[in-house]
Amino acid sequence: MKTTASQKIKIGLFTFLGVLVLALMVFFIGNKRNLFSSTFNLYGTFKNVNGLNVGNNVRFAGINEGVVEAITILNDTTVRVDLTMNDDVKKFIKTDAKISIGSDGLVGDKLIIISPGGVTSTQTVKNGDKLETVAPFDADKLIAKLTGIADNAGTLIQNLASITGKVNSGKGSLGRLLNNDRMANDLDATVKQAQTTMANVHKTTSTLNEDLTAAQHNFLLKGFFNKKKKAERAKRDSIKKAQQAAGQQ
Repeated sequence: MKTTASQKIKIGLFTFLGVLVLALMVFFIGNKRNLFSSTFNLYGTFKNVNGLNVGNNVRFAGINEGVVEAITILNDTTVRVDLTMNDDVKKFIKTDAKISIGSDGLVGDKLIIISPGGVTSTQTVKNGDKLETVAPFDADKLIAKLTGIADNAGTLIQNLASITGKVNSGKGSLGRLLNNDRMANDLDATVKQAQTTMANVHKTTSTLNEDLTAAQHNFLLKGFFNKKKKAERAKRDSIKKAQQAAGQQ
């Protein structure tokens, strides 16, 4: 079957479009992986990378300036993260810079964040340098803790609702007191009676004090009280002499 000119044009057009799409894919992927620009490498070690993946962005000063090149498990407590960075930011990153794992937004992809450093060192990083890392924030633990608090709060609310329902229905001592007018009146009467009794006690005590004072000035009982005072004075003097004698020894 002989190929016509129009078919040849269509085949050539599809071939051109395929090559163009492939070239664009290579360009975008290479641009994302920094294949078409000068780069340098850094790395750091973490105990937990917290969901970080190869190919995630590396952000410096709020700008994506690199990618995560590799993630390697060194042992059960150490994970190495290799970074490929654009060469134009190398002069801004000092040897005391720190790398941490963050998120692109509240629930976005994980990424590496590099602080510029320069606090304790003014020396610029070199290709292959290791940077100090900051332990990532463990959102799973926070969510578990918040879930536990929410569960406890729900249980507490249910218990309070149950107690309130029992009180409103007159169950228990407090419920009967709040919902039974007779008990409330009896309690009020008891309180008033107790107040009256205390007032009478204070009044009686005051009267006894007055009577005792008057008795002390009565000539018939004056000798009795004077004798009692002398006995108390003699007792205090005896104790004082004994203490002095013991001190001299």
